[in-house]
Amino acid sequence: MEELWSPAFPSPELVDAAAALLPAVREHSGTLAEGPRWELTVGPGMFAVGTRDWARAERTAQRQAEVQRKDVDLAVGQHLATGEWGDPPPRMRITGWSRKSRARMVRRLCELDYTPLYAGGRLPAMVTLTYPGDWETVVPTGPVLKQHMKALRKRYLRAWGEDWACVWKLEFQRRGAPHVHMLCTPPHGQAATTGERFHVWLSRVWAEVVDHPDPEQRRRHELAGTALDYREGLRATDPRRVAAYFCKHGMLVAKEYQHQVPELWQEPGRGPGRFWGVWNLDRATRTLAVSPATGVHAGRIARRWARAQGRAQQTWKMRVEQSTGRVRYRRSRSRVKLMTNGGRGWIAVNNGPAFAAGLARYLDQLDHCSTGTRLSSVSPSARSPESTSGGQVQVEHPTR
Repeated sequence: MEELWSPAFPSPELVDAAAALLPAVREHSGTLAEGPRWELTVGPGMFAVGTRDWARAERTAQRQAEVQRKDVDLAVGQHLATGEWGDPPPRMRITGWSRKSRARMVRRLCELDYTPLYAGGRLPAMVTLTYPGDWETVVPTGPVLKQHMKALRKRYLRAWGEDWACVWKLEFQRRGAPHVHMLCTPPHGQAATTGERFHVWLSRVWAEVVDHPDPEQRRRHELAGTALDYREGLRATDPRRVAAYFCKHGMLVAKEYQHQVPELWQEPGRGPGRFWGVWNLDRATRTLAVSPATGVHAGRIARRWARAQGRAQQTWKMRVEQSTGRVRYRRSRSRVKLMTNGGRGWIAVNNGPAFAAGLARYLDQLDHCSTGTRLSSVSPSARSPESTSGGQVQVEHPTR
């Protein structure tokens, strides 16, 4: 296994140990203090610097609860007066994968604890679930697809005696048919219910879950409705690479059609819902409160680190010709800008605990440097005997 795949996923214990090295401040008891409080968050593949105003968040939650209570009272009053319930507000049309959802996916994948995937010594693989040629008959809406995935997960639990741990992402083919990519570690041996190997079991069960009424369509679907690719799975060696793999198609204009929702699913209530999800994998982040000075220094270091990576993102700008109406795309490359909100934000790293440990050493040296500077500025007559016995205080600057 070590020759094929060398995972480098930090464990939650390493995250806790690295977070303990950072200079945290003691939590205040009693009422919540006014104003923003600086926080540092460490994860297996991420590091974040942010501020949070707990008192303001509490007041906002109280206002939202009051507005919801008034809406419920108004709806109940209308029902008592007319005997009918008002129609719920229509949902928005979902036509594509939003940028906010992509950003949330990348951060969540960098925060997950992947150790359950390879705890049993199994190799990762990329599982793909597709639909038959006549896909409109069996999956006319997005909620139907989610029901199929839920049924497949239940059958996996009965057949293999464990809950399915994976990361999944929804995409669409050029013909409009949906398909799902799943990063997981397929089980070894045979299924407890049928005695089949995993790839055989997956093909048969997925065809049964979809259950196309046409026998020929179902036969073809059972033969080519699933794919199991270990080569793609072996590329997932750390949290940052996992997030990069699932997000890479969103950065290529040639693959952007995979995130365009077909016309059949664009009506309110028929949309795809979430484009990605996580099964049986938990977050492994640790958040601690720090002083404003520590938060500012940490934000500067993280921003400089991100700038030193020299990474640039490729974007495509759309232009429509007025005479013909033809859409053209122009390639544009821009530098990745992170930690620009006053030193607050988050970065994706290959090893979050290692980054936090290095940051803790730098902050410790910076603290000693500032302490030595203050001591050297005091007059000799005001210094203590301990400080003057060793001569002039030497200030050691941290390694940059």
